[in-house]
Amino acid sequence: MAKELICTNCGYIGHPKKVTKGSFFMEVILWFLFIVPGIIYSIWRLTTRYNACPFCGASNMVPLDSPMGKKLAAEIQSSSASTSEA
Repeated sequence: MAKELICTNCGYIGHPKKVTKGSFFMEVILWFLFIVPGIIYSIWRLTTRYNACPFCGASNMVPLDSPMGKKLAAEIQSSSASTSEA
């Protein structure tokens, strides 16, 4: 099972989603009309895949058990505890 990650942008804790840049529709058109640009576009799309936060879409998620992840989790936990006390 994959490690849980934390988003440094919004604080979401969980599993990232895979995001592929570009357009699938454009890729299909290039394959049907022009083989070589279709191949180039497909390779570009495959090499620009990244894990993103499913909540905000940011690409800067870190493992929850890393030093930065532990620090962010503690900050979120302390801020949620202080808002529930008020």
